[in-house]
Amino acid sequence: MPAAACAAEAPIGIFDSGYGGLTVARAVLDQLPHESIAYLGDTAHAPYGPRPIGEVRALALDCLDRLVDHGVKALVIACNTASAAVLHDARERYDVPLVEVIRPAVRRAVRATTHGRVGVISTRGTHQSRAYPDAFAAAPVLFVRSVPCPRFVEFVEAGVTGGPELLECARSYLEPLKQDDVDTLVLGCTHYPLLTGVISYVMGDGVTLVSSAEETAKDLYRVLADTGLLRPDTAGAPGHSFTTTGDPDEFRRLARRFLGLGPEFDHVFTGNFRRGVKVEEVS
Repeated sequence: MPAAACAAEAPIGIFDSGYGGLTVARAVLDQLPHESIAYLGDTAHAPYGPRPIGEVRALALDCLDRLVDHGVKALVIACNTASAAVLHDARERYDVPLVEVIRPAVRRAVRATTHGRVGVISTRGTHQSRAYPDAFAAAPVLFVRSVPCPRFVEFVEAGVTGGPELLECARSYLEPLKQDDVDTLVLGCTHYPLLTGVISYVMGDGVTLVSSAEETAKDLYRVLADTGLLRPDTAGAPGHSFTTTGDPDEFRRLARRFLGLGPEFDHVFTGNFRRGVKVEEVS
């Protein structure tokens, strides 16, 4: 088999610090159904947001190294905090194409806004990193308001996507963006697509929601097509694996919810692995 064909049949490596990146994996499964996925969630060290940037960089690069060693043909950093911390290092470190979650969403928001007023919701760590406002800097005519929504992650991981408590929380978080009259809202955390219903309800039909997960999958398709790495339709059924650094049972339970998979897909969850980097040794 030619080398190019072998490369095209290799899996796509997707990395996240926890569970939110599974929404990116779901979008990739939907938009590139012939592709194989090797997913690695660093749940033993989630969340990354409160950690020093040097520690985030070391943890993220260790996970990305493992995916490259696994033989992936492309890397997806499906974590906003990690994207902000390691993107430049990763582009220099690896020979495979690399896609992250921030710039694809920003490009879509720039195209989608009708009045030049854009909101971004994210975790506190991503908000404090200013990764999104900095990415919007190339379009200085836009008004951009970033608001942290830390409890949204707790709701999602608890399986709560509706109800009065979540609705009250969403109204509290999103009120400043409504007052700013934003017409486009970036879901700047990969957990947030699972809350699209309540977010859309609070913001109203006139606000366009931009999912970083969906836009990242679109960007991945473009990158693979441009580099001749799309897996051929004739290559047979794709194979997937989902691995964690933490508790495999907890990972399997939450992954089923995020991916919409039943127990018949248990074979794609490959347990956990022991990593070489210890948090206390990272400076």
